[in-house]
Amino acid sequence: MTRDLYRVLTTQFLTAFADNAVLFAVITLVVKEAGLSAWYVPALQASFLVAYVLLAPWVGRYADHRPKPRVLFSANLIKAMGVGMLLIGIEPIAAYAVVGLGAAIYSPAKYGILPELVDEQALVKANGWIEGSTIIAILGGTVAGAMLANYSIMLAFGVVVGLYLLSAAVAYTITHSFIAKVEGDAEQKVAAIPQFGQQMRDLLATPRARFSTLGVSLFWASATVLRVLLVAWAPAVLLMTSTTDIAQLTMFVALGIAVGAVLVPRLIPIAYLRRARMAAYLMALLIVLMSLVGSVEWARVMLFLIGVSGGLFVVPINAALQEIGHKTIGSGGAVAIQNFFEHLAMLVASGIYAVVAGAGVNPVVTMVWLGVLVMIATVLVSWHLPKDSGVLQDDD
Repeated sequence: MTRDLYRVLTTQFLTAFADNAVLFAVITLVVKEAGLSAWYVPALQASFLVAYVLLAPWVGRYADHRPKPRVLFSANLIKAMGVGMLLIGIEPIAAYAVVGLGAAIYSPAKYGILPELVDEQALVKANGWIEGSTIIAILGGTVAGAMLANYSIMLAFGVVVGLYLLSAAVAYTITHSFIAKVEGDAEQKVAAIPQFGQQMRDLLATPRARFSTLGVSLFWASATVLRVLLVAWAPAVLLMTSTTDIAQLTMFVALGIAVGAVLVPRLIPIAYLRRARMAAYLMALLIVLMSLVGSVEWARVMLFLIGVSGGLFVVPINAALQEIGHKTIGSGGAVAIQNFFEHLAMLVASGIYAVVAGAGVNPVVTMVWLGVLVMIATVLVSWHLPKDSGVLQDDD
């Protein structure tokens, strides 16, 4: 663990804490001031994802053509600006979309800097540290955001702005100044979309890369829907009405992911990526079983187990995709392509759920269908794994 890696962990913790605090602060704002429409929360989540999809051809290039600490710095400033828009009363969906813009710029640099700081053997461990710090930030940010917003929404937004600015300051102190690729001429910049398409083909040339890309997309799409579904499911099944109580419930998913991330190096090293699909099957089954839960205690247990299986699934495929990208098209470009696929999946899933929720479908029925669809999607994604070997090499 170098000083720069510690600083990456710190800036990631602060920004992830703020990301989750602002989400539940906005949800509290909607509940208190406008009344919670069933479709509004998934629509709010979808607005955050738009920039990831639309700017995917450019954000990876931006990260690879500049020192990544400077990219982390500027992205946090954009996030702070988005929350500032909330402070002055701009429509939450529009303001939250600006926060999403900052997050879209931030993500390729956050993950892309890891292969530049550590070697391949330490990459899974570094990812585990990043995911672990992120999960701790999710745990704290989720509850803190809801509690602060219940006390004072403006105070909550003010604290979040401060956290983004502090994260930006820490990022600015990272001494790593490596530039992955030299800036091209104006014609190359205009050709970003065709180049992005070529990068996508280069990255997805192997079964290992295709499985990793589709796998992270599946995980984050299902996790996004589950998170906003809990906002409707908890009041209907567990009779929860406070956003703080619901936020505390989502903590158990995050805690489970953290435990899964810790277990990954022992259970699913990169060379045995094929094993990850079993964790996805288990996650799907647990989501279906979640529909049978009727008490807060069992809900916490099930959400924790869903998180553990999710962590076992997403951490190794995340690390594998970073390593493939670092060796082929550049780590920033690889993360941008990963973000394109996973956030497109999240955007589509959020949109579908917004329609389903707006139509008045029972949250319990939605929970069952979510688990079934994750199971089916896992089968389809697993077709992209080699059938003849449990060990995956770079030339698969």
